[in-house]
Amino acid sequence: MTTSRIHGFYNLPLDERLTELANAAGLSAADLEAFTLTGGLAPNQADHMVENAVGTFGLPLGIGLNFIVNGREVLVPMAIEEPSVVAGASFMAKLARAAGGFQAEASAPEMIGQMQVLDVPDLPKARQALLEQKANLLAEADVIDPVLKKLGGGARDLEVRVIEDSPIGSFLVIHLIYDVRDAMGANAVNTACEKLAPRVENITGGRVHLRILSNLADRRLARARCTIPVNEMAFGRDESEAHPYTGEQVRDGIIAAWAFAAADPYRAATHNKGIMNGVDAVVIATGNDWRAIEAGAHAYAARSGRYTSLSTWGKDADGNLTGFLEMPMAVGIVGGATKVHPTAKAALKLMGVKTAAKLAEIIVSVGLAQNLAALRALATEGIQRGHMSLHARQVAIAAGATGDMIEKVAVQMVAEKTVRIDRAEEILKE
Repeated sequence: MTTSRIHGFYNLPLDERLTELANAAGLSAADLEAFTLTGGLAPNQADHMVENAVGTFGLPLGIGLNFIVNGREVLVPMAIEEPSVVAGASFMAKLARAAGGFQAEASAPEMIGQMQVLDVPDLPKARQALLEQKANLLAEADVIDPVLKKLGGGARDLEVRVIEDSPIGSFLVIHLIYDVRDAMGANAVNTACEKLAPRVENITGGRVHLRILSNLADRRLARARCTIPVNEMAFGRDESEAHPYTGEQVRDGIIAAWAFAAADPYRAATHNKGIMNGVDAVVIATGNDWRAIEAGAHAYAARSGRYTSLSTWGKDADGNLTGFLEMPMAVGIVGGATKVHPTAKAALKLMGVKTAAKLAEIIVSVGLAQNLAALRALATEGIQRGHMSLHARQVAIAAGATGDMIEKVAVQMVAEKTVRIDRAEEILKE
């Protein structure tokens, strides 16, 4: 049985971490072999994935620990170069365990395909004609991908909008709503739009220009909730800490920090970036399109006409901290790099996900955990303390430290509260 609680994981050597990970997930060493390859991808494999390939580019792959999502223990692979993200998400997941972890859900995997129709003689008449032909258009779109249809996917709805006062005047936009099941869906939706274009032109008398999926996947949302018992949030209460924080102080500080992001787009941009630190790390590790997820998330954050926080924080009747995150989550477990990249395949196996919806639920839970980690740090000791402690090792390496000297230089810089490359170089000389 999988467990996401691995005590002392951070202190183990790399090879022992892999052994512990395999044991905790009930997997063999061969199942996680891709994690030990440089970048997890051979150059000849990369050559078949992108044009003009010359090699691969590696990112650190960490494991988010302590996660419980919908009652299930989950070990979460996270590919990211920024220090403190994996540790922060793991610690917040540990706090959330006290109240059962994260409760998450994902809506139907419906994507939006857009068709831009130009040169329409009569926009209202064309719109009405398209709506009258909706059933026929959906039936035609439904048989374009027989495999998807067999799996229960296919065309679900057709919406028609009139865009007015654009820089080129008015035109029609058709939204084809398409259930893509366990795929991200770009190829299926784009193909369906291409195939419907001639019929749309016949009906409207116009010219179909763009035929492309929208990354504002606001019909394919993922949501996560958590409750952190107020007593779990107190910290710094031993004699070595000059400034202890009560649970109530931490809770209220987090809510106040969230309120700043809810009210101010300048703060909201950084607030949401913190969410995406966790989200993108899992999206990348599973071979999904992180640019699409980023675009959808930020567009969704501005859906009211003003950019704001993706998450919401408050307190319940018992005074416990409550968190909620809702965002578009167009991820897949079939097609694209998810079935080609060895590390992506190993990552999905490690998490034990069988559907795209389950993957989306895990990802949004990690986003909420990472958001909490950033808010807790900002509202108490400041973001730099924990972040710079982890960043110090990178600075030491950049200054030329190797072997045991990396940790020695890092520890001294943190103790001095001066984490800079010039100081690292001075310590090395000394």
